[in-house]
Amino acid sequence: MKLIVCPLADLDNALAAQPSHVLSLISPDAAPPVCPAANHLILRFNDINAPAKGLTTASSTDIETLIDFAKNWSGEASFLAHCWAGISRSTAAAYIIACQRSAPGTEAALAQQLRDTAPEATPNPLMIALADTLLNRNGRMSAAIAAIGRGREAGQGALFTLDL
Repeated sequence: MKLIVCPLADLDNALAAQPSHVLSLISPDAAPPVCPAANHLILRFNDINAPAKGLTTASSTDIETLIDFAKNWSGEASFLAHCWAGISRSTAAAYIIACQRSAPGTEAALAQQLRDTAPEATPNPLMIALADTLLNRNGRMSAAIAAIGRGREAGQGALFTLDL
């Protein structure tokens, strides 16, 4: 099973892998990307960790929708998650999907795999906390992401693949 993560700028390159599922994590006012995948989910919220005037946080409903969408992925073709920069929202989504597909107790190893694969990854902590609750991980997801710390400084992430 291959999970592809990228910034919007690399979307066309990532789509060349012909993923069966595409997850677009974009700001509420952003134009939706053109995507040929039959299974395309667009979630609209800002990359913030707490409420801020004029901005939209991820909600439990958003993360539940993400989890439900990923449940329908057979794994035969790749799954693609992207956001504007490919650093926070899309890496959080990738980690959430990896945890969903892995046994409880693997959260730290999955977070380390993410860090090793994408040194600039800084998964959105609100998304992780919401998923931690929805997946009944009792704080292990949030703790594992906190343990790997902030990724290296980057204006944009690089396209990468996680093998699940």
